[in-house]
Amino acid sequence: MNDVSLRLTGITKAYNAGSPGAVTVLRGVDACVAKGEVVALVAPSGAGKSTLLHIAGLLDTPDDGRVEIAGQDVTGQSDRKRTIMRRDQVGFVYQFHHLLPEFTATENIILPQLAAGVDKAAARRRAEDLLEIVGIAARGHHRPAALSGGEQQRVAFCRALANAPALLLADEPTGNLDPATSDTVFAALMRLVRETGLSALIATHNMELAARMDRQLRLEDGQLSSA
Repeated sequence: MNDVSLRLTGITKAYNAGSPGAVTVLRGVDACVAKGEVVALVAPSGAGKSTLLHIAGLLDTPDDGRVEIAGQDVTGQSDRKRTIMRRDQVGFVYQFHHLLPEFTATENIILPQLAAGVDKAAARRRAEDLLEIVGIAARGHHRPAALSGGEQQRVAFCRALANAPALLLADEPTGNLDPATSDTVFAALMRLVRETGLSALIATHNMELAARMDRQLRLEDGQLSSA
């Protein structure tokens, strides 16, 4: 059994590569996230953390280097295989929840499961169980507009974990919330991660939250180091 959910080896990325104005964002980045581990990614604005998360989550490709998810080398795979891997093994959470407004909280969590071929009844049970973990089971029948910002983000976490991925990637998931709500939402995220046993790489500017994770990585000048 592989004990590493994410491994990045020698990742490089430049925009407008080969042109006089090329900007190198990542310079031979190496990183790994162990199974069940929660790692904070801290970086100054514009340092490339979103680029790194997109490469780790197969939304972008590196110029060089290798990406492994759940023990599988996904470097150079076809778009179709990357899409299936992303659907089944990776969950994303962003600063803004991006929930579908015409569907209820529960339905927002059911939909990605249906896309993966899960039976509707089983998908509903999974959605209800996840909402119970984050403490908003009673709000499952509400549409996003009827939920608070913190509740919406907790639904987004549940949606990201709907298909039981090996890896959760989050980009400033509490950055749009006030401090008290941010703390509540982060606690819900940590409970989800611990109870489902997945791994997480979470980009954040909040050093207090970063300190509550298992370890911290700093991205600066295109390279990673322990924070």
